[in-house]
Amino acid sequence: MAACRQCCSYLRLRPLGCGPLRPLGRPGRSRALTSSQVRELWSSSGSRAVAVDLGHRKLEISSGKLARFADGCAVVQSGDTAVMVTAVSKTKPSPSQFMPLVVDYRQKAAAAGRIPTNYLRREIGSSDKEILTSRIIDRSIRPLFPAGYFYDTQVICNLLAVDGINEPDILAINGASVALSLSDIPWNGPIGAVRIGMIDGECVVNPTRKEMSSSTLNLVVAGAPKSQIVMLEASAENVLQQDFCHAVKVGVKHTQQIIQGIQQLVKEIGVAKRTPQKIFTPSPEIVKYAHKIAMEKLYAVFTDYEHDKISRDEAVNKIRLDTEEQLKEKFPEVDQFEIIESFNVVAKEVFRSIILNEYKRCDGRDLTSLRNINCEVDMFKTLHGSALFQRGQTQRHWSNGLEVGQEIQVKYFGRDPADGRMRLSRKVLQSPAITAVKTLSDRSSIVMGEPVPQSSSNSSP
Repeated sequence: MAACRQCCSYLRLRPLGCGPLRPLGRPGRSRALTSSQVRELWSSSGSRAVAVDLGHRKLEISSGKLARFADGCAVVQSGDTAVMVTAVSKTKPSPSQFMPLVVDYRQKAAAAGRIPTNYLRREIGSSDKEILTSRIIDRSIRPLFPAGYFYDTQVICNLLAVDGINEPDILAINGASVALSLSDIPWNGPIGAVRIGMIDGECVVNPTRKEMSSSTLNLVVAGAPKSQIVMLEASAENVLQQDFCHAVKVGVKHTQQIIQGIQQLVKEIGVAKRTPQKIFTPSPEIVKYAHKIAMEKLYAVFTDYEHDKISRDEAVNKIRLDTEEQLKEKFPEVDQFEIIESFNVVAKEVFRSIILNEYKRCDGRDLTSLRNINCEVDMFKTLHGSALFQRGQTQRHWSNGLEVGQEIQVKYFGRDPADGRMRLSRKVLQSPAITAVKTLSDRSSIVMGEPVPQSSSNSSP
C-alpha cells in the first residue's frame, strides 16, 4: 500500500483503497474516476490520427496518446517538428466579468537537442517570439468561445521537437484548434491556420525557414468553416494589393482542408460538449428596454464632433449612470452584471451602426482619413537628441544620449552593395561624443551606409 500511495502521489491520484479516484490540484473539477476507469484510461491506446495534404507539405494531427487527463490534447507534426497542445477549462464560473483565457506557448531547448546556454542552464522567462506566438493563438481562438462564457480556460503549447526547417507557430495554432474541438469545452470551432509566403510572385503554403528568407510576404491566415476569416497577420515588402488578396484566398482555401481533417477526427472520437452552469449574457428584454432609453442619447454624443476623448467619455458615462438607474427600477431582481452589460451592448451597437451605415467616425473623420500628427525635435539642448510625437491625445517622447570616451554602437539601415537591399547594420564609433554627434548628424554616412571617417569601423549584423 505504501508503494501504491507513492505512485498515486506522483500521478496526483488518490490510492486505490481511498474511495473514488479524482485528479488532484485541479480546482473547479468535480469529475470522479473509478479504479476501473483509470486502468482503462492508461491501458487503452485510443489514439486517432489524420493527415492533411497541403501541396508539397503534409500536416499530421493525432490525439489520444498523450495528456489524457486534459480536457483536450493534440499533437501536430510537420516534418520532424512537433507541437503538443492541451486545453483545460473549469466547470465553475470565474468571478471575472470577461473570458479568462490563458494561452502559453513555450519553446524548449531540449526540443532541438540542446542545453540552455544561459548561466543557470535552465529555461528562463518567455522570449518575444513566444509571447507574440501566444498572442496569435489567442486572437485565433478567443472569438469562437460562446458569448458570456466566463470560465477559466488554459491552452498550453509545448514544443516537443524542432527540425530547424518547419516553423512550429502554425502547428501550435492548429493544435489549439484540435485540442478545443476534441474537448468538451464549449467552442464554436474548429479553425485552420496556414502561413503564406510569396517567392518570385508565387504563393507558397507553409514555407520553410530557408524559403521565408527570400519571401516578400509573411502572411498568417486563420480561417473558420464556410471560408470565414478569423485572424490575419502579415508583413510584406512592396507587395501589390491584388497579390496580397490572392494570397489571402490561397490561405483560406488551404485552411478549409485542415478544418475538414479536424472535423473528421472529431467525428471519429465523438466528443459531446458540456453544458455550462451559467452563461453571462443579458436577457433580450433588458437589452431592448436599454436600447429604448439610451439609443438616441448615445447617437447624439457619438455624432457630436466637437467632443474630444475625455469629454465624450464623460458624456457617455453620464448616460450610463442614468440608464442603469432606470433599469434597476424596472428590473429590481436582475443581477448588476446584466444591467451593466445591457448598456454596453447598446453602446456598441450604436457606435458600429454609425461607422458601417454613415461611414463616419465619432470625431467626424471618414473611413479613409488619418488624424494629424505633430512632431517636435531638439526640445532640450542638453540632450544629444530629443523629439515629441503627438497624434490626437496620444504622445510619445524620445531622447538619447552618447557616453564620452566609450565605444558607441549605432544601428542604422544601409543598402547592401552586394544585392542592393536595405539591411540593418551597425557601426562602432570610437570618437568622443561631440565628434560622434557630428557623425550621426551626417545623413549621407549613417542612413545610406556610406563609409564614415577613420575613427569608425563596420561590423556585420
